[in-house]
Amino acid sequence: MLPHVTAIRYVTPLREGGSLPGLMEADDLGTYVVKFHGAGQGRKALIAEVICGALAKALELRVPDLVTVQLDAGLAPGEPDQEVQDLLRASAGVNLGVDFLPGALDFEPAAFDVAADFAGRVIWFDAWVGNVDRSWRNPNLLYWHGEPWLIDHGAALTFHHRWSGAATFAAKPYEAGTHALIGFTPEVAAADVALGRLVTPELVRAAVDQVPELWLTYEAGFGSPDELRAAYVAQLLGRLAERAAWLPGVLAEVAAGHPRVRVESADRRSARPDWVAPPRPTQPPAGPPRPTQPPAGPPRPTQPGGTS
Repeated sequence: MLPHVTAIRYVTPLREGGSLPGLMEADDLGTYVVKFHGAGQGRKALIAEVICGALAKALELRVPDLVTVQLDAGLAPGEPDQEVQDLLRASAGVNLGVDFLPGALDFEPAAFDVAADFAGRVIWFDAWVGNVDRSWRNPNLLYWHGEPWLIDHGAALTFHHRWSGAATFAAKPYEAGTHALIGFTPEVAAADVALGRLVTPELVRAAVDQVPELWLTYEAGFGSPDELRAAYVAQLLGRLAERAAWLPGVLAEVAAGHPRVRVESADRRSARPDWVAPPRPTQPPAGPPRPTQPPAGPPRPTQPGGTS
């Protein structure tokens, strides 16, 4: 199970994320990026975050620590932003906290160097779990203490959005040509040898077991959380067993290469899949210019003491 904390203060919203995560302080004196079950992407994004985060850590990829965060709706009235208030009220109960990495930089493919073996492991991992949201436009990587860290796996495990068609996930091709690390000569074939043999049923089950039972309750088509856990394990092991179907395509795209480009921040989210919540505007919509000074009028009367 993940460690459990209680939120005591909402610090600020992080508006770059489509689901409006928030920076919060907890009763363990930690600071966390909290992702809310009441957000548009819902609990399935949190499930994907937990499973993929646990798998990445087990495969020795750098990911921030995760906790579950108990949220009291009583924190909502203290926030001036109505949107934040509504989100906090809708998310009372158990949410997901990602350890805040103070001073971390957004990863920019053109600005940082990444080892070829690390790049290969990340691309292999993303292809295995079906992570569609780590492109060069939106890397979902942070650079902290001289190392790249993986974040934001809510868009992985796409099969769980439609369980009736989940069987197709095992052999589904993976689009690696736009991956954030494609330009670092990633050693994906070596990663397949190194990581493929580490993935065991026990390792996958341990990762799935970290998902809170509450988030696995009342899933249509499943009689119990344990039955749903078993389905996640079967899907991930089935994907691993079908590497001959999707790995050659990844290797071909890696061999073709891709330039390491600098992307303006305004373009970063444009490559996200349609079903991932769209980015929030950073500026108000265009309209008539607002006046910078009040319109001309009669002079204001002078107040006693010579001030106006």
